[in-house]
This record gives sequence, structure tokens and C-alpha cells, in this order.
Amino acid sequence: MKRFLIGTSVLAAALQVGCERDVSQPNLEYAPDMYGSVPYDSYAPNPNTRDGKTLMAPATGSIPRGYSPLHHGPGPEEATRAAADLKNPFEASEPVLERGKVAFNRYCSHCHGSSGLGDGLVAARFPRPPSLLAEHARGLADGQLFHIITQGQGLMPAHGSQVAPEDRWKIVHYLRSLQSPARTARKDTP
Repeated sequence: MKRFLIGTSVLAAALQVGCERDVSQPNLEYAPDMYGSVPYDSYAPNPNTRDGKTLMAPATGSIPRGYSPLHHGPGPEEATRAAADLKNPFEASEPVLERGKVAFNRYCSHCHGSSGLGDGLVAARFPRPPSLLAEHARGLADGQLFHIITQGQGLMPAHGSQVAPEDRWKIVHYLRSLQSPARTARKDTP
């Protein structure tokens, strides 16, 4: 018991001494490399890599996580091939159509108009885009519409880098809802 009391007294004295610190003196540094490391800047040369750059290129043939490549190039022939190869992975449901409408209004309505008639704001200064309710547009397969949104066609630029693939498929579903005969009859009448 006596040793216990002496030990706790020594410990208490050591703690009190440790609490009183001379602020004019620097603290002791234990393992300074833990907080004072010297990293390489992203674009700085680096002697530790094969190409001598810190920011290395991805491995050849690698695909970013969450990305699915489209194995169809631009052009009408590729769009026709996409019509046969690509199928819409989403079922037409209320949440899918709602998201498709949001994406359509965000990325497509400035040219094609909110109803798909080709009467968007861009049509005032540039050639009018085709109506998405026309017979030709109705005859396009879902994969072909997805390809056109992704790669562009004619004067329409490619939107593959701006619109996520899931949203492109949902836009296709929303376009189909705009093209339904009952809804189209109402839109075409004055």
C-alpha cells in the first residue's frame, strides 16, 4: 500500500510539472516526419515514377469506376448499329419519367422546346431542330435515340460528356411519353 501511495504521488507530481509549460520554449518533437512530410506536387517532376511525373496516366485499357463505355462511334451507320445493339435498361415508371423530364428540361429543352416540338430558345437564332414528335423521331429505336444523345447528329452536338448514361436512358423514356399518340394529338392542335 505504501508503494502504491508513493507511486501515485510521483505520478501526480509529474503530471503537474507537465501541465506547467514555458511558452517561450518549443515543444519536443516526436516523429516529426508524421506531420512534416514533403509530398510531391501533382504536376511536379518525380524521380520515383517511370515517366518522371507525379500525376501518372491511368493504365492502358482501364475503365473508371462506375463508367460503362459505349462501343459505337459517331455517325448514322453507328446509330443504326446502336439501334440493334442497345436496349434500355430501365422500365418506364413514374420515378424514371420524372427524372427523364428533369434531365430533358435541363439538357434538351433549350433547343427542342419543353414539349419536344423544336421550338426552344435556340431556334430563334439558329436552324430549328427537328420535332421529336415527328413520325421520323417516333420510328427511331431506343438505342438509336441514346446514341444520338451521346454522340450527336447533324447540328446537334454530342451530350455524352454532360449527361450521365442513366439520365440519357431516362430521357429516352420521357421522349416516348411525349410521343404517345394521345399526348401528341393534344400538342399538335392549336
